[in-house]
Amino acid sequence: MDISVKPNRSLFDLDLLRAIVVVADCGSFTTAAARLHSTQSTVSQKVRRLEDMVGHRLLVRGNRDVLPTDAGQTLLGYARHMLALNDQMLEALAGATVGVTVRLGVPEDFVGGRTTNALSAFNRKYQQVKLEVTSGLCRDLSQSYDNGELDLVLLKQRRNSREGVACWPEELQWIDSASTPSIDLDPIPLVTFPPRGLYRDDMINAIESMGRRWRISFTSSSLSGIQAAVADGMGISLLPPRAATREHAVLGEQNGLPVIDSYEIVIVHRPTADPMVKELAGVLASLLEAHEV
Repeated sequence: MDISVKPNRSLFDLDLLRAIVVVADCGSFTTAAARLHSTQSTVSQKVRRLEDMVGHRLLVRGNRDVLPTDAGQTLLGYARHMLALNDQMLEALAGATVGVTVRLGVPEDFVGGRTTNALSAFNRKYQQVKLEVTSGLCRDLSQSYDNGELDLVLLKQRRNSREGVACWPEELQWIDSASTPSIDLDPIPLVTFPPRGLYRDDMINAIESMGRRWRISFTSSSLSGIQAAVADGMGISLLPPRAATREHAVLGEQNGLPVIDSYEIVIVHRPTADPMVKELAGVLASLLEAHEV
């Protein structure tokens, strides 16, 4: 009896698939090599081997980063699925349930409250997802994202500084101490984030436009430090309403202070991000849309 034999097709090497996924996520061979604890030439060779196997160009260099071609986008979708299944199998055999890690970066004033409640609900719904949340200054979060260390970031920035998947205007208000106000002092003491920190230049420009003298009385990279310094009468500051406490008095146009409306909140993730990253981005977007953070 004649038996026909189908040609053999080799399975893709997961190591090659992991290399192209990390390059696509980082947008850079150099950053991807660092994350993979490898060399740039080795990572490039792995991507070229994949391209030889499929017979298509998978990645191209754009103006600023490395981008997937149409064929690359298709392969990345399957690659992520195969890698996720592989990780899930290993976790299951090890008796664990975590299959996906989502690295989220948020500004310090978004930590706690409804944001934490939403993250907790997300984690209960998707128990295979491990959340790694980093908080800090937006400039540091932005740098970590660019270095491939974060998958999803919530950033406060000057309008149109960085394109995001969604954005909202950032409301700001001037605050003073409720018990020991500083607004009438000359020069006006200012409590600010460090140089290049959010709102610092806007505060100085606003005070100068009033014809008032000013001095930096306290600088901190910590939101809690800023809040405490203002509450204790060290000066006035500019913060989102969610950062004001009962120990603060809200200032405004009645004090000659202008409205600062040049900032926005953006959600940023890569187009090739894992579906769970996009799902979490949707949760954060819903909170911002409802003004619940």
